[in-house]
Amino acid sequence: MIIGVERRAAPDGGRVEAWDTIKRGMSLSPEIRRGMLVTIALAVVATAGRVIIPVAIQQVLDGGLAEASVDMGFVGRMVLVSLAAVAITAIATGLMHLRLAVVSEVALSNLRVRAFRHIHDLSMLHQASEQRGVLVARVTSDIDQISRFLQWAGLMILINGGQAILSMAVMAAYSWQMFLTVMALLPLILYSMRWFQKRLVIAHLVVREKVGRMLGALAEAVSGAPVIRAYGIEDRVRADLGHVIEEHRAAAVRAGGMASGFSGVGELLTSAVTAGVLVAGAVLVTGGGTSVGTVVAFMFLVQLMILPINLLGEAINEAQGATAGWKRVLDVLDIPPDVADPGDDGVSLPAGSLGIRFEGVTFRYPRPGETAREATGTTALEGVSVGLAPRSHVAVVGETGSGKTTFAKLATRLMDASAGEVLLGGVDVTRVRFSSLRHRVVMVPQDGILFRGTILENVQMGKPGVARAEAERAFVSLGLTGWLSEFGQGLDTQVGERGSSLSVGERQLVTLVRAAIADPDLLVLDEATSAVDPATEVRISRALNSLTEGRTVITIAHRLSTAEAADRILVFDLGRVVQDGPHRRLVGEPGPYRHLHDAWERGAIKHPARPD
Repeated sequence: MIIGVERRAAPDGGRVEAWDTIKRGMSLSPEIRRGMLVTIALAVVATAGRVIIPVAIQQVLDGGLAEASVDMGFVGRMVLVSLAAVAITAIATGLMHLRLAVVSEVALSNLRVRAFRHIHDLSMLHQASEQRGVLVARVTSDIDQISRFLQWAGLMILINGGQAILSMAVMAAYSWQMFLTVMALLPLILYSMRWFQKRLVIAHLVVREKVGRMLGALAEAVSGAPVIRAYGIEDRVRADLGHVIEEHRAAAVRAGGMASGFSGVGELLTSAVTAGVLVAGAVLVTGGGTSVGTVVAFMFLVQLMILPINLLGEAINEAQGATAGWKRVLDVLDIPPDVADPGDDGVSLPAGSLGIRFEGVTFRYPRPGETAREATGTTALEGVSVGLAPRSHVAVVGETGSGKTTFAKLATRLMDASAGEVLLGGVDVTRVRFSSLRHRVVMVPQDGILFRGTILENVQMGKPGVARAEAERAFVSLGLTGWLSEFGQGLDTQVGERGSSLSVGERQLVTLVRAAIADPDLLVLDEATSAVDPATEVRISRALNSLTEGRTVITIAHRLSTAEAADRILVFDLGRVVQDGPHRRLVGEPGPYRHLHDAWERGAIKHPARPD
């Protein structure tokens, strides 16, 4: 689960404040609230048109029919009034449907964008703590559930609720005796609705959680298909998938069974209301207290009142699903982003080459519910104070878990420090606007992440709107035109899902060109040559030489040949900088660097690289 987000049902029976959730959700979608008065007005017209029909029936039976004759003129007028009411009702209902569809889709589209942007604003820790499929579900299926509610169930609640209220008002005007009969049984109906509603919202919240888990498991199984086949673990993955799918099925069946029980109880209670009205009406007609037309009209009005109650079962079922979906979206939006953009209150980085300085920087992993500054978890960096001069090339080395990657992520503000300051160009990185930071500071990860589309489209992500000619010049500047020409379609070559049509090294070459297009002043590299063939390694190394020239560069060095070429080496061990200096000095003195270099050198001699 996302850190500090999930709020389970309380132990006192699991009461969930659905109404508060809906109010908060509506406050985040002002488009819905702005159109609400017009929608309600259309609902009133549609509801009034339905109630006119029973009134017309009563008038025809009591005023248009006599023992020996029929007043056809009066009957005709009532028929015309009824037809007009039906036409107006149909038009009002159609306009209401259209309005709700347009308004809700606009509102929920904006909510999707807001949720998506907020997820991207969360720190890497928050994103890593949740399955990708679960985060995707928050922006897709959860909001789709809200859309279905607004366009169908919300409409049913609006129309049918108004219809039930107006029907009761007319019934009270016709016969207070029969009306009291209805009112005597109505509290039982309302109590049963409330009892089921409280349990349905909890059941549907569980269903939405299971949907997120199922999507996460499916996404992992699809993206990890090559590894699954390579290790022959299909049976285990199928079993895991079967387990999460079964959990979702069981939760959905429980919610559906509860909704079905609600509908059955509603049918039973509404039948009791109808029977009670029929008995009361027969007594009143026999005693001369009311007319036959009134009783007949009353029966129609009872149906207009109790039919919505039956439909409300389905509508409330959808409403609970929407409430659960809304709550899950709100849970994401409630997470304060650890890495927040200062926006207009922030500053831009100073012009020119950038130096970077860490002053007493400590980073601890936050426990659930903690921010970066409050974190009390495992320490990844502790008391790091080091300065890097502008245009210097610094290699960061150390064993796995020593703090190298944390150092790089703090330098690029993918995470924030628990204590201390990271200064870029003398400015606290937390005060720098993202628009300036992301333009001037770029990190190239080791895995070379690409997006579906062409090589050109992936390169253009480094600088949106860059011309094709400038992209071609970037390939020339990095000496990659020969490699690009090996593809029949050149820049228009499709890279596939996550760059699957290219090799690891080819993906890395595209990301290097993307970084060159961005033209950053501080470049952070997670060494790009540790998992490629020798020929591609030569291409990458030449491209890196061109890309790093004239820039401040931090390289997480997995192979110490990279560290040897750097101006300066920072050696990390257990979250601290334990050695700092050039290769020639560090390799000649006792310490972790010489130990790492000796171990690497033995491996390099044992497995020599092929010549280009």
